[in-house]
Amino acid sequence: MKFALVVNEGPYQHQASDTAYHFAKAALTAGHEVPRVFFYHDGVNNGTRLTTPPQDDRHIVDRWSQLAQEAGLDLVVCVAAAQRRGIVDPDEAKRNGKDTDNLADHFRISGLGQLIESAIQADRLLVFGD
Repeated sequence: MKFALVVNEGPYQHQASDTAYHFAKAALTAGHEVPRVFFYHDGVNNGTRLTTPPQDDRHIVDRWSQLAQEAGLDLVVCVAAAQRRGIVDPDEAKRNGKDTDNLADHFRISGLGQLIESAIQADRLLVFGD
């Protein structure tokens, strides 16, 4: 089965990101496909490389990056939601006159078309968070 995932909550304010991550891992381990995870609303905060949790806490952003690298996941951060929350890749930073970028490894910024495409191609669309 092919799953498309949407994460609408930030990494440390709600359990949605943890739950989505564990679901994706379990689905992949069971032989299912999770080609893309779309981060929307406050969920885009999962894609900032500036997250620095305490050493004894889980590093949710790094978990997503590592899973993307291992399993070939496409981690897409909504461009409009990201801009509102100060998350930019090098291209967006330059285009908007910012002096740096902060998008984490293995994440990319794109639009809602990526979410629509995922929903069309998947057998199931699962939404994590409000």
